[in-house]
Amino acid sequence: MSVLANLKARFSRERVKLQLDDIQALILRSRPEPYVGLHAMLHVDEAEGGRDLVRRLAPHIPSADDWTDDMDSWTGVAISHAGLKALGVPEASLKSFPLPFQQGMAARAEQLRDFGENAPDRWEDAFRPGTCHIALTIYARDEAALEKAIEVAMTELEASHGVTLVGTHSFGADADAKNPFGFRDSISQPTVAGGGVDPRGDERAIAAGEFILGENSETGAPVAMPEPAPLGRNGSFVVLRKYQSAVGAFNDFIRANADSEADQEKLAAKMFGRWRSGAPLILAPDHDDEALGADRSRNNDFNFAEDPKGLVCPHSAHMRRLNPRDSQLTILTDVNIHRIIRRSSTFGPKWTPDVTAADDANGDRGIFFIFISARAYDTIEFLQQEWINRGNFIDLGTEKDPIVALHEEPGTFTIPQEPARKRVNGVTTFNRLMGGEYLFMPSLTALRWIGEAGWR
Repeated sequence: MSVLANLKARFSRERVKLQLDDIQALILRSRPEPYVGLHAMLHVDEAEGGRDLVRRLAPHIPSADDWTDDMDSWTGVAISHAGLKALGVPEASLKSFPLPFQQGMAARAEQLRDFGENAPDRWEDAFRPGTCHIALTIYARDEAALEKAIEVAMTELEASHGVTLVGTHSFGADADAKNPFGFRDSISQPTVAGGGVDPRGDERAIAAGEFILGENSETGAPVAMPEPAPLGRNGSFVVLRKYQSAVGAFNDFIRANADSEADQEKLAAKMFGRWRSGAPLILAPDHDDEALGADRSRNNDFNFAEDPKGLVCPHSAHMRRLNPRDSQLTILTDVNIHRIIRRSSTFGPKWTPDVTAADDANGDRGIFFIFISARAYDTIEFLQQEWINRGNFIDLGTEKDPIVALHEEPGTFTIPQEPARKRVNGVTTFNRLMGGEYLFMPSLTALRWIGEAGWR
């Protein structure tokens, strides 16, 4: 069953409690499979021209009111703090945003552990501090639909003045929707309470305020919202991080640490927490199960209650680290306030086992790690500091995430087993950061407010 078909089967208009007609569709709408798309980064050179572009784009940004309906393409727009300032948003409103957003991603390098080869001074030009003011993301079902959507956006850009296109990047994946390493991606998505969709299995819906500003969060109250209300309400925050994936180095690592093809696949699955099809280890411990991996009603319907020691899915597996579910953690954490909506996008050639480290010099494979949350900046900085670049919360000391962590020195991946655990050494940085930014995804009301200078 496709992503859309699965959503339709679980959706009921009677359960909708949110103002879907004011929320950007991209917040709730999953990408199609297969998908193609474009990220475009814009710089506002002149406030009036920038507002004119926002005003022109606003009618082309679909709302979440029809988020389970068929769409050939849809566009989302997000704005950095520097972008809001360049658009002329009043100082009082600018100061009402969270401090990390005001500072921008590059200035938060220490909190994000973006050092060495991931440091901001090595980022691509489009992500240099203060450069990316407006980010457009277009998702489409096929190239024809994408071309039409791009034409609309570029026509509005050309009709405006004072805005410069500073970078574009195409992305896409086939019906398998796999990441650069050949694993089905973005399976684990939270169900947003009030969005109209029933949760699956034992999962419970997460309070809408964890994702939509102005709604009650898991604490029973809304998180802090930018002011005034027409600017902040029904918006959300976005983290965008572009990674170049060292697929060949990962392939070489797997081959160097497992003899047979079956053992190599199992080691790779242990590191990710899922098989390449998307089937979770916890439901398919011994071998891949493609039917399970493709089944949206089953491939995320599990917990770790029966695997407390990590004998099936290691505690340090990428998937288990970033969503521990009901795992017992050494450092107590409310996992429900660290849930994120993923909108990651893959670019480059599809994974094949014959790629080696020598091929990584091309730099043509990677992923845009994009997520949406009302607590986006607290969450990404927590993830980077604790769940990705440390192991204390799972009693593994300095051991890092084997897939997305920065390994300035070769690291270790621990596989629990009896009678003694196994440690695989030589883990290196398999995803190098090429840039990113902290962004605000306004509501449709807020886009009009910005475009029309509603503060006047």
